[in-house]
Amino acid sequence: MCRPHRLARIPSRRGVRSLDRDVVPARGHGSPPQAGRRSRRAHPRRGAAALPITLLVLGLAVPATSGAQPGWPSRPVRLVVPQSAGGSTDLVARPLAQQLGTALGQPVLVDNRPGAGSVIGTEIVARAAPDGHTLLVIAASFTATPALHAKLPFDSLRDFTPVALLSAFPNLLVVHPSLPVRSVQDLIALARAKPGALNYGTSGAATGTHMSMELFMHMTRTRMTHVPYKGGAPSVQGLMTGEVQVNMATISTALPQVRAGKLRALAVTGAKRSSVVPELPTVAEAGVPGFEYSSWTGMLAPARTPPAVVARLNAESVRAVGSPEMRNLLAAEGAEPVGSTPEQFAAQIRTELARWGELVRAAKIRPD
Repeated sequence: MCRPHRLARIPSRRGVRSLDRDVVPARGHGSPPQAGRRSRRAHPRRGAAALPITLLVLGLAVPATSGAQPGWPSRPVRLVVPQSAGGSTDLVARPLAQQLGTALGQPVLVDNRPGAGSVIGTEIVARAAPDGHTLLVIAASFTATPALHAKLPFDSLRDFTPVALLSAFPNLLVVHPSLPVRSVQDLIALARAKPGALNYGTSGAATGTHMSMELFMHMTRTRMTHVPYKGGAPSVQGLMTGEVQVNMATISTALPQVRAGKLRALAVTGAKRSSVVPELPTVAEAGVPGFEYSSWTGMLAPARTPPAVVARLNAESVRAVGSPEMRNLLAAEGAEPVGSTPEQFAAQIRTELARWGELVRAAKIRPD
């Protein structure tokens, strides 16, 4: 639960191959690496998406050096996405990988590792060698996971170095068309009349879609049943098939289905209306004063990654999300490029870690 693009999936291109884990090279050369689950290095494999940003710097160690690191990158760079292919994080990571590959002179390979509420993919990067060849693109769920899981195989602050906050975007509160609700107030009334009877889908426990729904239920004094999926795209598919009735899905994942008439949108979760669907009210406008949640994507590197590498990654990532190509991709889905400094992103992470911890305690939320 939390407060706080129709991006077309980047198609396969000539020389760009998808492997069994959907590892996609950003450029048409090199073999994608595949790492063992507990390996500290990625080895070459042979044979085969408007968030108010709190800019208070609260002490997370981040590098500020801008010089180039000699010899880096010396091989393909692995960009781990701990969510499924086709989800909102993946849809930002793929065009970013293409642009980074060009800028760095090495392929940048997208490696989707969903599962366990993004813990599986996140752990891979936490254990990777801090040499700038293994990176992580995260969603807002990164800051919620510690609040629900006391024992994680990584420390969200000590094991990572922030690189940049990349983009921000609202979610959509959507329902199955068969549900007899046409507004947020209708949904609240139905949920109150039938406590626990409605099922809501999410992209996994402690993800943004989960925490935003927990926040909604806490503020509206309603109770619905959580059904976690392994990613945002599968959760929206579950909504379309009727396995669940409600979802607070990322706008990039849900909007195409809303436009196709397969889902009904009730509201956007951000602080203001989305330019993509201006006809939809915010949840706050629709009767839940004070409710606001925006998703975001950001990049992390393993702790102790050389400051010069982090500075170069930050500069190239900020340049990429600010490019006309990515601006257009993001804007088409109601998202905005951010392109923060490492220090600003560090502050955002600390702020949200504290926020979700407070919510979990106040609402007495327990892991599923």
